[in-house]
Amino acid sequence: MTISGGWRRAAAGAGLLGADGSVRPTIFAEMSALAVRTGAINLGQGFPDEDGPAEVLEAAVAAIRDGENQYPPGTGIPQLRQAVAEHQRRFYGLEVDPDREVLITAGATEAIAATLLALLEPGDEVVTFEPYYDEYGAIISLAGGVHRTVPLEPPGFLPDLDRLRETVTDRTRVILVNTPHNPTGSVLDRATLTAIVELAERHDAVIVTDSVYEHLTFGPEHIPIETLAGARERTVSISSGGKTFNTTGWKVGWLTAPAELVTAVLAVKQFLTYVNGAPFQPAIAAGLRLPDAYFTGIAQALAHKRDVLSDGLRAAGFDVFPSDGTYFVVADAAPLGFPDAVELCRRLPGLAGVVAVPLGAFSRGDYAARTASLVRFAFCKRIDVLEEAAQRLAALPR
Repeated sequence: MTISGGWRRAAAGAGLLGADGSVRPTIFAEMSALAVRTGAINLGQGFPDEDGPAEVLEAAVAAIRDGENQYPPGTGIPQLRQAVAEHQRRFYGLEVDPDREVLITAGATEAIAATLLALLEPGDEVVTFEPYYDEYGAIISLAGGVHRTVPLEPPGFLPDLDRLRETVTDRTRVILVNTPHNPTGSVLDRATLTAIVELAERHDAVIVTDSVYEHLTFGPEHIPIETLAGARERTVSISSGGKTFNTTGWKVGWLTAPAELVTAVLAVKQFLTYVNGAPFQPAIAAGLRLPDAYFTGIAQALAHKRDVLSDGLRAAGFDVFPSDGTYFVVADAAPLGFPDAVELCRRLPGLAGVVAVPLGAFSRGDYAARTASLVRFAFCKRIDVLEEAAQRLAALPR
């Protein structure tokens, strides 16, 4: 039996299609399995090892006990759609209609997939920054789109705006913006965001933002691009509760956009998951309504964790790049005599009892070659775990 179709395009777009046609596991799956097999500390995959706020957890338990266990509305429960609208007004001064301009999704992953599948026709171009979250390439390929990238160069990991202007053309259908940025930890500045809006207007492109780390910044301000003049009417803004409330396994996300864009995405989304996470939706709504002190507190706590791990990496001999947001910090293994981060990451559990991910997992071609010695570490772990990881890394040979 011959099997063909979209799976092959998706696997190729994610860089997972082998020369023999087999689908390789992602580097994240490989490294997580290595961590389990060796007992190493897993600083590769970006999930916390601490639960979220009690109010959010208890709201989920209460919803289950109250019988909220059947299909919710396809667009999400009204309580959560209203909470998302309130969040956009409270933090960003944006007025969003909860009934027409908000859609609840199975995490940001589904929101990105449904949006790209809804907006792209075969041959349409999508511009992302590189390195990029691996889902982007997979879904662009699945939709038959053409993936164009603009590099984020170390140490600041900001784009060259002239290069950006050269890359966005009349063939560009979507400019996909991830800020705060996974995997580099950079936060795009106002000048970059303004240039993106100007280019989207000039070439009639849709802006899609992946803002799942919106509350996890350490100094620089997260500026939602839809707050800039000319952006609101052409932006699909995506976020989720997983990173903000340490509930990554719940997979409750959302998008906000003009009503006609929400309708287009919903037409696809309803045939993906249809609905999701009924008892978790009121719990995330409760989280979005927590006081300001919670949101500032999680950023401050993560900044301290970043510093603990970054200091440990420097002491071990890595060059460490600034991380202004997210769960992640990028370090250069070249000073330790490891020019190939993939080789280092496969050896690291044996050398130091720690797992990390090569930056090359998020890039391709020339960019991957130029950044071949760079490694991404996750610091969304307990302080004692990070301190133990730092001690283990200090034993690396130099």
